[in-house]
Amino acid sequence: MGAIGINLSFVQATKIDKKAEKVAKIKRLITSGNYVFVANYAIPMSMPARNLTSNYDVTITKDNLDVYLPYFGRAYAAPRDLTQGGLKLKTSNFDYKAVEKKKGWEINITPKDQNNPPGVKDVRSMQLSVSTDGYASLSVTSLNKQPISFNGYIDEIPKDK
Repeated sequence: MGAIGINLSFVQATKIDKKAEKVAKIKRLITSGNYVFVANYAIPMSMPARNLTSNYDVTITKDNLDVYLPYFGRAYAAPRDLTQGGLKLKTSNFDYKAVEKKKGWEINITPKDQNNPPGVKDVRSMQLSVSTDGYASLSVTSLNKQPISFNGYIDEIPKDK
């Protein structure tokens, strides 16, 4: 019976160590400003929420913001180029502010070169809430679309990006 107690203690200690490693990794990613938000669930304002079956993400580095997300909801203006649907943005001109909270981080991202040229930069602001274990929720406010939210997680930027 004593061996079982020791094994259970070892398993519990291993779980605690793994959780602490994950929390440290997420903190390192957020404070470095180099990570990717991987979206796996979309929550539009006026439509049912849905699982995302393709790869959608927001890649954040100190120098670049790359947004590639789907859009479901009401758009107030259609893009001139219909291949530019969804929420797509690549810029190096943005504000990034991360504030550590009790159970994670609140991050505000604001592109500065909005709508320049007209109709291209539709993302007005993004609010990213990240838990200490990496689960995240992203709210996107657009110039020409209803707001939309996404659930997902934070991870390291893949080497091939």
